[in-house]
Amino acid sequence: MRVVLSAYDSRGGVEPLVGLAVRLRERGAEVLVCAPPDEEFEKRLAGVGVEMVPTGASVRDLVTGKTPPAPGGLPRRAAELVAAFHENVTALAEGCDVVVATGLLPAAAGVRSAAEKLDVPYVYASYQPVSLPSPHHPPIPRPGRPLPADVTDHRELWDRDARDAQEVFGEAINTHRASVGLPPLDRVRDHVFTDRPWLAADPVLAPWQRPADLDVLQTGAWVLPDERPLPAELVAFLDAGPAPVYVGFGSIPMRDPGDVAKAAVRAIRAQGRRVVLSRGWADLARVDDQDDCFVVGEVNHQALFRRAAAVVHHGGAGTTTTATWAGAPQVLVPQGGDQPYFAGRVTELGIGAAHDGPTPTFESLSAALASALAPETAARATAVADAFCADGAAVAARLLFEAYGSDRRQLGDQA
Repeated sequence: MRVVLSAYDSRGGVEPLVGLAVRLRERGAEVLVCAPPDEEFEKRLAGVGVEMVPTGASVRDLVTGKTPPAPGGLPRRAAELVAAFHENVTALAEGCDVVVATGLLPAAAGVRSAAEKLDVPYVYASYQPVSLPSPHHPPIPRPGRPLPADVTDHRELWDRDARDAQEVFGEAINTHRASVGLPPLDRVRDHVFTDRPWLAADPVLAPWQRPADLDVLQTGAWVLPDERPLPAELVAFLDAGPAPVYVGFGSIPMRDPGDVAKAAVRAIRAQGRRVVLSRGWADLARVDDQDDCFVVGEVNHQALFRRAAAVVHHGGAGTTTTATWAGAPQVLVPQGGDQPYFAGRVTELGIGAAHDGPTPTFESLSAALASALAPETAARATAVADAFCADGAAVAARLLFEAYGSDRRQLGDQA
């Protein structure tokens, strides 16, 4: 069996493909991954022996502003993504059994157009339920298109979201489709999602509620035990005292990162805790030369979070999933996208606290930390970790083999 996996996303959106790729290979599949050309993605996939084909522009350069704004803005970048993913998936997927797309809609649209041209089955997967239409939650606002405050009906908001997606991405997607001999689409979002998308999220942390407008197949989160050792210097720091509080914002370029680091370190020290500060794409750095703070770059978060008293982060699907699986109490400082949803879920489950607002201050972070570091929060985080569904990648691999292996049985009309 040959499978092409694709994502145009940050690290948290590429990491699940590592888990799925490994589980597919364990069943004997040949796996290729199309992902952004960021060095950390290539190193991670190479570390598990999976070939990655760099596709599209660097996500890190786009997010951190190292890539200057393109003429034509978002529509131009959307057109580039559609073309890049169509070209690479077309080159890789001929004779393939199935292609799986995740990540940004225009990139996934390029993957689906390649699957159509090659007559290869296609599956779309989301890492969080709020990206998929449902009467139980509103859509995530699209860039420059806030949700109208006077509309509360979720189905009406999802209809509006379909129109917004068409207005933002429709021209780029349909122009490309015409260039490769495919008919135009009047609802690009629904075409990309299909009638039966997959939800690669833990059913306790991020459940799919029924009844709903889509027949969603929830597999569980695509996670993989990370066997990489922690750096010796970090292990020595962890061993030298009580469990520290981790602070990191992943791929989010925080405004005024120096002030954020100062507020975080001060608030954590006020709780009597040491600090592990992750540089991330915000480039957080030490605020002084005290020995109760350790700065890390790329490390095994699974191992580190298991040794943390709490994890302060932005609330992306990847970090929230990892912290939940590790049983670490959390403080989420959501900036946008799916992050407010996960902040709400962590609060509802009692495994952490949602920070009030996107900019942490000493006062606001102190209040959230006091809640996260309470004994009852730690006990609840442990209980939820014990219920975590850690075999989602294996479930997804099995379903792909059953549906698209040698007998090519279908799980519904997804191609």
